[in-house]
Amino acid sequence: MSAPPSDGYGQPLDQQAQQPPYDGQPAPHETTAAGKKKKRGYAAQAFEVGTGANALAGGQLPVGQQYGAPPMQPGAAPYGAYPPVEPQPVAGVPSAPGYQYPQAGYGAPQPVAAAQPAYGYQAPDQGYQPPAGPGPAPGIAGITQGMAGMQVGGQPQPPQVAQQGRPTVLNQLYPTDLLTQPFNPSELDLPPPPIILPPNTSVTASPDANCSSRYIRSTINAVPTSNSLLKKSKLPFALIIQPYGALHDDEDPIPVVQDQVISRCRRCRTYINPFVTFLDHGHRWRCNMCNLSNDVPQAFDWDAAAQQAADRWQRHELNHAVVEFVAPQEYMVRPPQPLVYLFLFDVSYAAVSNGLLATSARTILDSLSRIPNADRRTRLGFLAVDSSLHYFSIPKDTDENGETSMLVVSDLEEPFLPVPHDLLVPLTESRQSIEKFLQKLPDMFQNNQSNGSCMGSALRAGHKLISALGGKIVVLTASLPNTGVGKLDMREDKKLLGTSKESSLLQTSNSFYKSFAVECSKNQVSIDMFLFSSQYQDVASLSNLPRYTGGQTWFYPGWHASRPEDALKFASEFSDYLSSEIGLEAVLRVRATTGLRMNAFYGNFFNRSSDLCAFPAFPRDQCYVVEVAIDENLTKNVVCLQAAVLHTTCNGERRIRVLTLALPTTTNLSDVYASADQLAITTYFSHKAVERALSSGLDAARDALAAKVTELLQTFKKELAGGSMGGGLQFPANLRGLPLLFLGLTKNVGLRKSTQIPSDIRSAALCLLSTLPIPLLTRYIYPRLYSLHDMPDNAGIPDEATGQIVLPPPLNLSSERLVSYGLYLIDDGQVQFLWVGRDAVPQLIADVFGVEDRTQVHVGKGRVPELENDFNERIRAVIQKSRDHRSLGVGSITVPHLYIVREDGEPLLKLWAQTLLIEDRADQGVSAAQWLGSLREKVC
Repeated sequence: MSAPPSDGYGQPLDQQAQQPPYDGQPAPHETTAAGKKKKRGYAAQAFEVGTGANALAGGQLPVGQQYGAPPMQPGAAPYGAYPPVEPQPVAGVPSAPGYQYPQAGYGAPQPVAAAQPAYGYQAPDQGYQPPAGPGPAPGIAGITQGMAGMQVGGQPQPPQVAQQGRPTVLNQLYPTDLLTQPFNPSELDLPPPPIILPPNTSVTASPDANCSSRYIRSTINAVPTSNSLLKKSKLPFALIIQPYGALHDDEDPIPVVQDQVISRCRRCRTYINPFVTFLDHGHRWRCNMCNLSNDVPQAFDWDAAAQQAADRWQRHELNHAVVEFVAPQEYMVRPPQPLVYLFLFDVSYAAVSNGLLATSARTILDSLSRIPNADRRTRLGFLAVDSSLHYFSIPKDTDENGETSMLVVSDLEEPFLPVPHDLLVPLTESRQSIEKFLQKLPDMFQNNQSNGSCMGSALRAGHKLISALGGKIVVLTASLPNTGVGKLDMREDKKLLGTSKESSLLQTSNSFYKSFAVECSKNQVSIDMFLFSSQYQDVASLSNLPRYTGGQTWFYPGWHASRPEDALKFASEFSDYLSSEIGLEAVLRVRATTGLRMNAFYGNFFNRSSDLCAFPAFPRDQCYVVEVAIDENLTKNVVCLQAAVLHTTCNGERRIRVLTLALPTTTNLSDVYASADQLAITTYFSHKAVERALSSGLDAARDALAAKVTELLQTFKKELAGGSMGGGLQFPANLRGLPLLFLGLTKNVGLRKSTQIPSDIRSAALCLLSTLPIPLLTRYIYPRLYSLHDMPDNAGIPDEATGQIVLPPPLNLSSERLVSYGLYLIDDGQVQFLWVGRDAVPQLIADVFGVEDRTQVHVGKGRVPELENDFNERIRAVIQKSRDHRSLGVGSITVPHLYIVREDGEPLLKLWAQTLLIEDRADQGVSAAQWLGSLREKVC
């Protein structure tokens, strides 16, 4: 009997109709008898079609195929373990045809009668039951609140409660078993548990009255009324503050109060906000922090521009939790400073030979029009550094005989300014001279053979040059500072890696870098480091400069301009960096309701006093962590916290950005756990882990993370699960990802136990762990894995409703999810890997890479070629969308490298990609199943 005819991809034609396609793409020249385009199956060579990672709805294997769990029963709760809501008939309300009741998730409808404890869970506190009586029926009220919890449009709506003044029911606790209902990575995209405030908490009904989680996230969205309850919970109380959602104002517009009428509490200096109370017919307002009553300014209800009375209830500061005030004169110690960039170019042999000098000069030249200069006051200066200092005196464009002159200073102990002016020049007045200089700069040093770098002396000289004004020192270097002040030694020792002595390599080896950074901070000088060495560069020491001056460290190991991918990545990032609208001479202060105190601060800044963080420059792509202490019992139903950033815009305007967050209080431990935000908690402990690693070593940091997650599971078991876990590992649904996020943190390159990670790579990772905003940090800790060969038909094309490219469902980070004929994208936000399985069929290779055979695919740093076929376009769209930070609501200049990895190709590249599969056992780390098993043993 002859074999059935084949379709050319190893799939018998008579089986095509019965089995699901893999990628939904028609072959270029084939149609079925009915005339419809036939779908191709890339995977079907001796494999059963329909077994790929995306073959099932939601892109996940059944529960029974993960961690040895029993198969899911029909009707059981889905992965999120949020039980479905039963529709409740409401008298007099017809049921809407086709209306789907939402899944009970973070914004689940709350029970009206005290529920029977399940697994020994406590029923909600009686004080939080909504009163009986007239009002919306529980089903509709619950659904309304459920929709509010989804935070559509960014803010929860005021929940519907029948009687004013009583606290609402807070978030319901949904226990799940971490062993039988494994974690689904798409849960990391859920909004945090909603902030459920009593009705009429804010003075207007604005949906934007409370701060969006885009700008401030609290680790707990219901605050214990006492410190003893907070301690009992073992949860941290901290704010993750990210005042800006984009690099440019037009990408993230915030309401601006232009009239300079700024009303503040006389006692605690809180800015008026949507949660104050008006008294005395609106002539006075009571502060929501300290309860003092204050006069409303006379101009508060007057529109000075139109010279007429204004409607108070339309004012931005009463309707929006995030506003920016244009500051009047009294907020300025001196006239607003101009934007100043002083570039320190390494011109030693290393920086000339790898193309750094030429590429950076060219990028600045191409980006001059992007540097903010609306007020025409922006100034630029340039210093070149090898074993001497090279100053450049740049004339104004109006000086017809003017030529840029280079002045060399060899005295490194006390570097002096060789001329008093023309070293910092206005961009507007010297634009042509700057352009000529940047074009000539690479040629000036093309034959330089010096291997010296007196970067420490250059920093001192740069500080002397701009300290009267303040501004940014931008360091571009490919060398270890080896001459003069701040000299560093080659101290990398492979024998120390992976040992208890490794932590010494992560600490600064020269006290100059910290003390000099503090000196810079006092003079409003911020430092950014762009580091490019192919050899040891002591990132641990150099990163102190940005850490205490509000800057950032960017590390490009092994970078070389001759590789187009390297040159393009740096040019794109550096250009975006120069265009970013940073704040200048900024300070951040956080105020809170009486009884709360700001206890500790984490991030890149200098802590000038107990509660004031100083930023010579305020970047838009970092977040800050503030730990909150409860000093005295809280008596209010709601507490408020307000962050204010006083800064000068890069266009010379003094402004105050104010962010106000209101949170309900509770006496009930289950409310605290049900409202906990797993991503904010992970971010807080990421900063704590970096601090611990630098002070006590990597082992201590990893041990502390393991101890904390164990403590939380034990507390939950003892206090909320009635002391019983059954045979599983119980935790609330809203915290289900926490154990795996902590596992990812311990396996991150910054903290991982390994003898293979150079200290520079590790130090650069620690910088990211302590500065990345939540969406990017989450991806850095728990990368995204997408299956591409069998992605759903709508993946890689724009969604009709939003216009955004649709991504395939993310998969768990386990090699069990990889099939040998598959194509996968692994993305941690800093680097991307395109994984090509060893049995990928020729047609897949041809469609994606344009070559006939898998062995012809170029591995390593590269890109996917642009080919004229639908599948190739969709693959490129997914790769591009995965790196789109704007859709995550954050600012970032990072463009990840794409590495193409063949499963049967370069072993080291394959090993590197596999380290991102954090649920696998690798190097000296445990698998996710072992991790959860060990946690269960400790807890039970």
